[in-house]
Amino acid sequence: MGNQASMTNSGPTDYRALPLSTMEDIVARFKERVEAAQLASPPNKEEVKRALHREGAQRCPLRMNRLTTDVIVRHGDGLADLLCQYPDDVIHVVPYDFTMGYQSPSRPDRLSTVEALMQEREWVDEWGIGWKHAADGVGANPHRHPIKDWSQLDDYLKHQLPDAHQPGRLADALPTLAKLASRKYCVGIINLTLFERLFSLRAMDDLMEDFYTHEEEVARLCEALTQYAIGLIQEWGKTEVSAIFLTDDWGTQNALMISPAMWRRHFKELYRRIFAEVHRWGKDVVFHSCGNVASIIPDLIEVGVDVMDPLQPGPLDLQEVASLYGGKVAFSGGIDDQRLEDYTPQEVKDMVHKTIDTLGRPHGNAYVVAAANAILPSVPLENLAAMIQACHE
Repeated sequence: MGNQASMTNSGPTDYRALPLSTMEDIVARFKERVEAAQLASPPNKEEVKRALHREGAQRCPLRMNRLTTDVIVRHGDGLADLLCQYPDDVIHVVPYDFTMGYQSPSRPDRLSTVEALMQEREWVDEWGIGWKHAADGVGANPHRHPIKDWSQLDDYLKHQLPDAHQPGRLADALPTLAKLASRKYCVGIINLTLFERLFSLRAMDDLMEDFYTHEEEVARLCEALTQYAIGLIQEWGKTEVSAIFLTDDWGTQNALMISPAMWRRHFKELYRRIFAEVHRWGKDVVFHSCGNVASIIPDLIEVGVDVMDPLQPGPLDLQEVASLYGGKVAFSGGIDDQRLEDYTPQEVKDMVHKTIDTLGRPHGNAYVVAAANAILPSVPLENLAAMIQACHE
């Protein structure tokens, strides 16, 4: 419960036409205000750990700050007001946008995240992957792939593969961790862990054929990516993060993109090694995989996942997932971001309450209440308010 947050200053309808400097100021002010509210809120790191370790907690922890840059620019201070009034319990700490990769301060063509994700831009990241953002789009997509032929693999691994231990790689995350990590459940990020990185490097159509025609080369590249992930886990392990969030989208709306048998043959043991390294540093494993991944949830629990994210309610039957795996793994996500735009505020509240009653309360509140994916700018501010307020009712 609590007082209604202000619905004023929800942002201009032509927010994409704002000057870049204005957009950057909005994003910077949003982050500064939200971080200050986190710092002023009571410490609750241990309570969140009890929830996610399935030891029982008074309530489900919250992660409402799952937002695209666009929605922050559009709603600005109105959205910040909500997250200041209702601070999150789970805080993701992002040193750089995954589509841009790490950019050293000395890089001459250094691109700002707001510029890349709010304007028409193309760029090449540290992996040699070409990315493109359309002016009226949300997020960026890979459109140029550096390994066009497997004859390039040796040269790529020798000269292009990034160094997970490169000095400064996590530097932009450290100030936030210094302020919050001792008192809040902070989460480090590793995006595009294996499969997503593979199809960004090789191109999806080619990769799907490669599983049959170039298994040895796929295995070599997967091993290199596993070593990179382990190295980056070691860097996060030196910090005070409580968990590491790793991503690989495996599902379509109906099933895995490859057969479960192929997934187990190529990837299961690699994930076991990766997750074991996270646990070696005393951190929790949060694994993000969109779509219908029901066929491999038991495997993911077996190899060490502590928290399953994002549990999209369209592809997955949340009641079935909760019945089968509640008490065996903690949950995260589950709130249908695709309906947030269409529902009335009361329907949004009803959806949030139902999701908590399904994934959280029957299982000791071992559920991070969150949208099932990044929230888009088309969602009205009053619906965002309804989602956040419902968590406190």
